[in-house]
Amino acid sequence: MTDVVSFRLWPPVAIGVPLLAGLAVSAAWDDPVEPGSWRVPVGWLLVAVFVVWNGWSLWLFAHHETGLLPGDATTSMIESGPYRLSRNPLYVGLLALYLAIALLASSFWALVLLPLAVALVLWGAILPEERFLESRFGEPYDDYRAKVRRWL
Repeated sequence: MTDVVSFRLWPPVAIGVPLLAGLAVSAAWDDPVEPGSWRVPVGWLLVAVFVVWNGWSLWLFAHHETGLLPGDATTSMIESGPYRLSRNPLYVGLLALYLAIALLASSFWALVLLPLAVALVLWGAILPEERFLESRFGEPYDDYRAKVRRWL
């Protein structure tokens, strides 16, 4: 048994490629819809949420001395902080940042491609990670999965 997750697709790539594609399409052609001025404060609020949420999540990785990056060993399960609300708080935070950037850039096409980013991170990272954690931690992970939602 390995102590390292084998991703199908690295999470920043799964989320970043649709975002960059949407921003590129918006830059090349006019967006069919202008979302309005509300997008700026909502975008900045989402940036703040991302910084706090992901900062807290990353701090917990360091505190538990467990691997964060691909290739790092996973030595413990984290069930506190944001992990009480989501089994994947880092991905939730990255998707909030995606939405923030799309809103701040006023990119209709990036917003349209957000579901693709969700699907790619689910297929490429979350499902392989869940299989890995099930095999690595067994019943404690099953109990955690029964109590905490995948997203929020």
